Amino acid sequence: MPPRNLVNLEAVSQAFGDRPLLSAVSTGVGDGDRIGVVGRNGAGKTTLLDVLGGVEPPDAGRVSVASGVHLGYLRQSPPFDPAATILQAVVGERATHEWAAQPRVREVLDGLLGGYDDDLLDRRLGDLSGGERRRVELARLLVAELDLLLLDEPTNHLDVEVVGWLARYLRARPALAVVVVTHDRWFLDEVCERTWEVVDGAVEEYDGGYSAYVLAKAERTRQGEAMEARRSNLIRKELAWLRRGAPARTSKPKFRVDAANELIATEPPPRDAVELLSFADARLGKTVIEAHDATVSVGRRVLVDRLSWNIGPGQRIGILGANGAGKTTLVRTLLGQIPPLQGRIVTGQTVRPAYLSQHLEELDPSWRVLEAVELVAQRVDLGKGRELTASQLCERLGFGTDGQWTPVGDLSGGERRRLQLTRLLMGAPNVLVLDEPTNDFDVETLTALEDLLDGFAGTLLVVSHDRYFLERVCDDFVALLGDERMRPLTGGLDEYLALRSGVVEAAPVTPGPPPGPVKSDAARQREEQKAQARLERQIEKLSQREARLHEQLAEQATDYEAVTALNEQLRAIGIEREALEEQWLSLLS
Repeated sequence: MPPRNLVNLEAVSQAFGDRPLLSAVSTGVGDGDRIGVVGRNGAGKTTLLDVLGGVEPPDAGRVSVASGVHLGYLRQSPPFDPAATILQAVVGERATHEWAAQPRVREVLDGLLGGYDDDLLDRRLGDLSGGERRRVELARLLVAELDLLLLDEPTNHLDVEVVGWLARYLRARPALAVVVVTHDRWFLDEVCERTWEVVDGAVEEYDGGYSAYVLAKAERTRQGEAMEARRSNLIRKELAWLRRGAPARTSKPKFRVDAANELIATEPPPRDAVELLSFADARLGKTVIEAHDATVSVGRRVLVDRLSWNIGPGQRIGILGANGAGKTTLVRTLLGQIPPLQGRIVTGQTVRPAYLSQHLEELDPSWRVLEAVELVAQRVDLGKGRELTASQLCERLGFGTDGQWTPVGDLSGGERRRLQLTRLLMGAPNVLVLDEPTNDFDVETLTALEDLLDGFAGTLLVVSHDRYFLERVCDDFVALLGDERMRPLTGGLDEYLALRSGVVEAAPVTPGPPPGPVKSDAARQREEQKAQARLERQIEKLSQREARLHEQLAEQATDYEAVTALNEQLRAIGIEREALEEQWLSLLS
């Protein structure tokens, strides 16, 4: 059965007040499509989902939905019945033996909600937090038989482990079409095969997930010279990180790897670690924050027992742990906001900390954005003769010239959080603690923030569930695993996820069969090189076939039946080539 179009937009326009968000947009979603939607806050990403999902009719144009399509939409604030239980919200009124016999329902309840015992499932929705209710709504959609799933920020309120589970779950259902708005770039790379960027009322389409989108955007920028130099440099820097970062970031088809290498041949590393460490040492001295036999607790519950930890100048540390593990309590104890149950915390005399908490400080709604920042300082010294004015820093973090005169009372939650971060940075701290800094930020703002932190010559502590952001800005990682210990992670996030799943725990040694003959490294390498060369020849042949089919398409553009048949052949070749590329990539890892 040929793939069908599920939802089509034809010349759709939509405005918010007098501000156009979508202008004559024509696009569509087909069977099995995996589409990530990116764009600045307020660009119209949620509006696009609302139109696709039939929540909002367009001001102009037409939305066509194929007959029989079952569509689900996870909204940022879904409606709920406070008297309903979790079980009723997820499976409706089905009898226990009906839903319990379905592996998918059990898998979703276990992966998203932590289990399916009666005490958990009988909780009322009115007693849950907003994040917990979103998990319940997401679980309801995942167990349903859907053709198209629209997700608006699905990873909010999910920890790293659950985000990984959600990505695996969606990949295991290839027939389900997914359109997702998220700032979680790791999730975009794991799940999506196409990217839509909502910008200036248009929807620009790219093949591949976030990494491919960055590469394609950098290439468009280089060819067209249409974007300003600052934006181009940010994209190139982000691309360099993708190629130099964690091994998963380099898993791209060969033609993309070659193109990326050409683009970043002269691009320096994201930050000069030696220079920053030297400058941080001069600003901070040898003592930054030290924990001496300290016990961190909340109430009577011990989170970390007898902690001895020396945080040095210039360190960039990511703190990992499940929701409720005590990450925020730990950083507040280190900053002296909460006293340790026993032991002591020593802070260096030159330390000037700044703490971006999950709960924003009060801002006077009558202030203008620039005024709120200039009340802290007019300029900020970045060291080595570098400085930024308040207006320049505002612009770096997404407040343009016009936006700097917006009253604080008119800002969204994400914009207020961005403003508070700007105010903290204007205080010229040398120890920066960020607690879930990526909440409510769009991808472009996150890229700008990462670029800004590349030049931060101080100590950085980050609590976040955003895997991409953590890997991008941090060099070292520690984890709270719920056993009253803090564990250093030499293997980074991969080691953390392995620990959470129990893979790394020492297993008893049991006798096994005698080992067979082991191939030498050289022999194994020769076999891999042969296999790699064979796959490259097969991929090249498919590319040639694809080029010939495109030529035939151009020749027979007016013959509908011929075009349909040729498109089917192209789709089959694409699937075959993708499988070969995956095999080729596995030989590189």
